[in-house]
Amino acid sequence: MSKLEENKKKKKDALFSTAFELFTTKGINKTAISDIVEKAGVAKGTFYLYFTDKYDIRNKLVSHKATELFASAEEAMEHAEGVCSFEDKMVFIIDHIIDELNSNKSLLGFISKNLGWGVFKSALHLPPEDDGPDFYSKYLATVKADQTQYQDPEVMLFTIIELTSSTCFNSILHGEPLSIEEYKPHLYRSIRAIIREYAVK
Repeated sequence: MSKLEENKKKKKDALFSTAFELFTTKGINKTAISDIVEKAGVAKGTFYLYFTDKYDIRNKLVSHKATELFASAEEAMEHAEGVCSFEDKMVFIIDHIIDELNSNKSLLGFISKNLGWGVFKSALHLPPEDDGPDFYSKYLATVKADQTQYQDPEVMLFTIIELTSSTCFNSILHGEPLSIEEYKPHLYRSIRAIIREYAVK
């Protein structure tokens, strides 16, 4: 990476981290672009090199954070033993992401409020760095490589993500109906059932 590219990355990262801090403390409605650039220490024009408005940086920030979570989970899985089947890989990745969100409640709150399927899918397709991995393609490759064939893999992923995000939010933040550790076995049993339901008989 050249010095110019490194400088650009630093400025973009500063905008991301500052926007995340302000969005999670003040809220997006009370945060102005001028607040973001002032706190990040960059010119307003620099903001518009990367983003069209504060809602654009919010969407890209969700993608950025979601991609970081998947990258971390994938890296952990590479060092794990006995994670072979598609089912096991999905449960491992989700378990890792849940643990990350459980340890970072502000990230959980931010993602849960702003993560729609379109933004989530773009996070899988569009990593923060141009040379980064395409997690959606990796997901499809993992589905294809499994000994079992699956129908409608995108719908299967959507169903698993919706189930996980809607149930874990309450479990992590409010301990309802169970603490997240108590709830995990129930969730993973349901995820495995969904995967088996989409298996071609």
